[in-house]
Amino acid sequence: MYGNEGSSDKKSLKAAFDRTVYQVVGHGKRNVGVLQQAFSGIDGELDSDMYGMGPSLEAFEANMAGVLGKASAVFFPSGTMAQQIALRIWCDRKGTKRVAYHPLCHLEIHEEDGLKELHGIEPILLADKDRLIGLEDVQQLGEDVSCLLLELPQREIGGQLPPFEELVAISEFCREKDIKLHLDGARLFEVLPYYQKTAAEVCVLFDSVYISFYKGIGGIAGAILAGEPEFTKASKVWKRRHGGDLISLYPYYLSADYYYEQRVGKMDLYYRQAQELAEWYNRCHQMKTVPAVPVSNMFHVHADVPKERLEHSLVEVYRETGVGLTAVLKEKADGGCSFEVSLGDRYGEVPKDRMQLTFELLDQKLRGESL
Repeated sequence: MYGNEGSSDKKSLKAAFDRTVYQVVGHGKRNVGVLQQAFSGIDGELDSDMYGMGPSLEAFEANMAGVLGKASAVFFPSGTMAQQIALRIWCDRKGTKRVAYHPLCHLEIHEEDGLKELHGIEPILLADKDRLIGLEDVQQLGEDVSCLLLELPQREIGGQLPPFEELVAISEFCREKDIKLHLDGARLFEVLPYYQKTAAEVCVLFDSVYISFYKGIGGIAGAILAGEPEFTKASKVWKRRHGGDLISLYPYYLSADYYYEQRVGKMDLYYRQAQELAEWYNRCHQMKTVPAVPVSNMFHVHADVPKERLEHSLVEVYRETGVGLTAVLKEKADGGCSFEVSLGDRYGEVPKDRMQLTFELLDQKLRGESL
């Protein structure tokens, strides 16, 4: 038995998850140790950057530009800032403040209408919210659209991806119509094993690219925005206007560099582990994954049981096995519930026999069988 019965708070899913010995998702706790580890080998005499300039920062930006196959790159403290600025630049360039993206795009549902309120940009929502944007959707765009944003993978629908051939066709269409194509590549490195492409081979299809350093990479914070020099030069002006030129950014980009080097080579492992874990879920009563076979290290799990029932079952399973699967459940309109899975370093630490026991117990509880 793992953990103790106690107050109602201690019986909550989050509290039960926090008490488990093995936690399946992510790289580990986001505490100050993440920064300490990243800085353990850095010379304390290394000069800081100042207001977005400095040799160490510029070297990191140049390296990431090369990885992405772009001529230039700029480090930003947040992806929210970077992407709003990218779209603003493309709108100003064309003289049309209209952009297109998915209904569940981060800019639409997580940024308090920043694109609209700060920049006066009107979004055109493409496709239904439960499916990917396809070439036919893009072909319906008028020429009064400045930019199309594509997210790879599309997080809010389970991390789904279009076929690479469709990306190529969309890119070619946009260039024919003078519509700039921007990549929300917050999780770009995580999809490369599925596409069997390098980052540069994907990014060549796009006019501008954003990547994150705290999601699959597991850094503190920060993002890169990459493109042609004229584009990145304009982005630096907007970064200053947004207050993004902190006096020093080194805690973010040095840790980003460290964890990039530590983890970018593990993305294929995380991808294969996600497929393995999805098989466990899909064999479990009243549960399924979206996609059925993951295309990156992330996917969603949907359960055809009420949130309260699944939460109760999970708390009991955590207590019996010491394995934590998720800390959060989301209610669905159909009466079921769902949660997101994103794998990193921790999955490999869970003993296989412990994982098997976890899913055997969960399956039994969902079937209403006695243990």
